[in-house]
Amino acid sequence: MKKILSALLASAVAMSLVAGCGGEKKEDAKASDVIKVGVFLPLTGDNAAGGELELRGIKLANKLHPEVLGKKIELVVADNKSDKAEAASVAARLIEKDKVSVIVGSYGSSLSMAAGNIVKDSKVPAVGTSCTNPQVTANNDYYFRACFIDPFQGTVMANYAFKQGAKKVAIVQEVSNDYAVGLAKFFKEAFIKLTGDENSIVEIANYQTGDKDFSAILTNIKAKNPDTIFAPGNFTESALLVKQARQLGIEAPFMGGDTWETQEFIDVGGKDVEGVALSTAFDREKATTPEAKKFLDEYVKEYKGEPSALTAMAYDAYLIAIDGIKRAGSTDTVKIRDAIAATKDLECVTGMTTLDKNGDPIKGAVIKTVKDGKFTFLDFVEAK
Repeated sequence: MKKILSALLASAVAMSLVAGCGGEKKEDAKASDVIKVGVFLPLTGDNAAGGELELRGIKLANKLHPEVLGKKIELVVADNKSDKAEAASVAARLIEKDKVSVIVGSYGSSLSMAAGNIVKDSKVPAVGTSCTNPQVTANNDYYFRACFIDPFQGTVMANYAFKQGAKKVAIVQEVSNDYAVGLAKFFKEAFIKLTGDENSIVEIANYQTGDKDFSAILTNIKAKNPDTIFAPGNFTESALLVKQARQLGIEAPFMGGDTWETQEFIDVGGKDVEGVALSTAFDREKATTPEAKKFLDEYVKEYKGEPSALTAMAYDAYLIAIDGIKRAGSTDTVKIRDAIAATKDLECVTGMTTLDKNGDPIKGAVIKTVKDGKFTFLDFVEAK
């Protein structure tokens, strides 16, 4: 009897082990049918409006390109809350807990830079969306981007100011924002080179993220009587700055960067932001690729209205990421990194995209203005 009971018990244990192993195999098989792409954006906090515009682009790209290597792409969306410390934490969670094969994001250079060492040390590639500061990809073989960089953007706007007849410029920068400080620096260097005069920058004024009263800064600038004011920064603070300048009687034209292209900038600034100039990455008039047409047609169906360049760049970042997976033929993150680094002539919304040795795309810039409450095309500058 004891022998029979022992045999039955052994059989039951064996069956349970087999069942257990079978269950694990099913789960593994199910997991292998999905490739996870991390989405790393500010969806709350000061940069939320920009993050939401980029999330639209990534979701739209995923809708139109839902599979790679015969497997479904699962977006794992994480909110970095417009906070540097949270950005590092979120990036680590996407890698360690969610086991993503690649990360797309972030809006905001500071947020991307905060996650830089995380992706580098973990050897999981990231493709930035609108993080234009050169330091995002500098000395980091695992960070790439879909947008142009600030040395180019700053030079484009310096050239534009000079061609408009500006001889004296005041700079107002969001000093707590790496993007704004970097862009202001490159604008300053390019403008001084154009004028040949160190004194052509008549003022450099600083403010902090979240500031709402710019009267002291603007009163000082008014006394310097600049021809143009270059004011890179977040959309809300920048709109308030322009609005308060007009209230003080400052008539000099304002110029900024790609962060201004949000509806919130126009909503906050109202009629006072009419006529400002800004650099950005996309406009319907320069939408020449078949992918751009597909993007525009689908955007109208999904969201209506005109898409922001932020949405287009985020769409492109997703395309760069999944093209890397496709050419790697694997979910091995090092192989994906190597494939992304070799990206050449990839058809994207913002044009054919090739990444240089730093992981930065070679692409031109669009200059827009605000006219009748809408962002309107002014010019296009080719990358050299």
